[in-house]
Amino acid sequence: MDQRVFWVFASAVCLLSLTLHSSSGQTYPLTDDGGLGRVFDGIGGLSGGGATSRLLVNYAEPYRSQILDYLFKPNFGASLHILKVEIGGDAQTTDGTEASHMHYENDENYFRGYEWWLMKEAKKRNPNITLIALPWAFPGWVGRGKNWPYDFPDVTAAYVVNWVIGAKKYHDLDIQYIGIWNERTFDSKYIKLLRYTLDKTGLESVRIVASDNLWEPITVSLMLDPELSSAVDVIGAHYPGTTTVPQALTTKKKLWSSEDYSTFNNEVGGGCWARILNQNYVNGQMTATISWNLVASYYEELPFGRDGLMTAQEPWSGNYVVESPIWITAHSTQFTQPGWTYLQTVGHFAQGGSYVALTDGYGNLTVVIETMTHDHSICIRPPLPPFNVTSQNATFQLKGSFASIKELQVWRSHFDFKAKKHSLFEKLPPVKLVDGSFTLNLAEDEVYTLTTIRTGQKGSFPEPPPSARFPKAYKDNFDIRNPPFSEAPNFADQTGVFEYYINLTDPGPHAFTLRQVVMERPITWATDADQTISVVGDYQWQDMVVTCDVFMENVKSGGVFVAARVDKGGQSVRSAMGVFFWVFADGSYKVTNDLGQFSPSSVQNRVQNTGCDFNILFFILSLINSWTVGAGRGTVRNQTF
Repeated sequence: MDQRVFWVFASAVCLLSLTLHSSSGQTYPLTDDGGLGRVFDGIGGLSGGGATSRLLVNYAEPYRSQILDYLFKPNFGASLHILKVEIGGDAQTTDGTEASHMHYENDENYFRGYEWWLMKEAKKRNPNITLIALPWAFPGWVGRGKNWPYDFPDVTAAYVVNWVIGAKKYHDLDIQYIGIWNERTFDSKYIKLLRYTLDKTGLESVRIVASDNLWEPITVSLMLDPELSSAVDVIGAHYPGTTTVPQALTTKKKLWSSEDYSTFNNEVGGGCWARILNQNYVNGQMTATISWNLVASYYEELPFGRDGLMTAQEPWSGNYVVESPIWITAHSTQFTQPGWTYLQTVGHFAQGGSYVALTDGYGNLTVVIETMTHDHSICIRPPLPPFNVTSQNATFQLKGSFASIKELQVWRSHFDFKAKKHSLFEKLPPVKLVDGSFTLNLAEDEVYTLTTIRTGQKGSFPEPPPSARFPKAYKDNFDIRNPPFSEAPNFADQTGVFEYYINLTDPGPHAFTLRQVVMERPITWATDADQTISVVGDYQWQDMVVTCDVFMENVKSGGVFVAARVDKGGQSVRSAMGVFFWVFADGSYKVTNDLGQFSPSSVQNRVQNTGCDFNILFFILSLINSWTVGAGRGTVRNQTF
């Protein structure tokens, strides 16, 4: 992994050049004469795909609430309009697995995982937030033995609709949009049946987004199939590079960048986010943009570390970092709302950069400007073609119903990459208009908001505790009768699902356990390992002693391993290398350097079988990268390291 450091945000005195007369440069009209553009649907964040909010729930108060306020509280931080979540499917979906509400066909539990909690916390702060859900994977029973969810579309539709019903029944959450299958093939028959199933259960208001992949082939399918077109309300594309295709515009559907960003959240990441928030509409007529991910709340050494709007990956210390994308988001979200409408007069500046303008239809106007340069706004994908941005004067002329506006509030972010001093979301003196006109001197790498809305605020809390490594001495006996969440703190499941479990058959000290509960391979999204795995700890550990008590429920084929020096996790976990210590129910053990158990360096021996109840001591004197507890069907009694 590359070494990464947090930027220190330093405020700088910034001079705003606003003149009330004409100057050299282009003039850009802002008017509603001749009509308006598309309706704005909002800006959001995505929790899941997968397990990207895993560590957030473990934060103690007040830090957990502070993080949530920065994300969702109106007129405070990012003030997000949209929260999109994964419908857990018991499988690896990038950085971990999220538990399904139905591990098996006759099993329903709408309290597993943390997405329910997160949606309620978001709704508590913003009752008007839009809730969207999308499956990445499905429990194995949905495919009836096949790694495919469409052979029995009625089963898959019922499974997804049950999740929507459970959200309302058990958590009073109204899901407004539902997706098909993240970044995988869609099936027209299934989409139509999903629409039918939603309707017949009284969920006509739930809209369908398709296909959370590329613009094609869903766009052509909608044009050729009227019934399919009537079932789909939104075309959602991932990482569209701010562009769409002509056929998508022809459908007259809402067009969303339903997953975007996915970029390391330093200042270049903030520049990426600023550019695409504007240009997704200017270039592609997309009316919603959703960041993957919402908050980087997973171990940083897992794939795509710190690719969230902010960072909250240390619940043990309480430390979190409000990164630049939070304040870039605020430039739009604090001064617009879903239901506002874009003006038709949006576009690019003559010397590079872009501007959008929106109105609520009642006289309010918000203009968002970005002048991010190429090298300071590169996103992780797709490749960014060359372009130039230079400083320039831009005169705006307000016409139509906006001609009478006399004053606009001004908010500004300036990225100074040379001095590494960045001023983010700072309120500047209002600009007064003369004859509906004002001029800005726009430097490179800036974001402006000019608005009639006066409620903007740069929220803040006292500094959180300092960053700290994962505790060197850590113990969990899982002794909790009514856990607030189904998963133990700091464990990040990578394959399978580990849940709290009370073993009432144990008369001794091991009634409270952590149990692996998935027995059938799911319909996968990534290349899951064959073994069930959960990770915990510090990637940089060196000397370590690990002990854990494990109960193997299958006396014939049970097994467990503890691993250290593991070099991969998340969607790459299947190819992980390290030192793996395996113990099997027949009394044998083995040491290997991978998950295959058959590597040339394997060493095999036997230990005394004690009724399938082992105490394992694993000690490595060397560089410890990570470690893993795994079991086919077993129960971790307690562990210490």
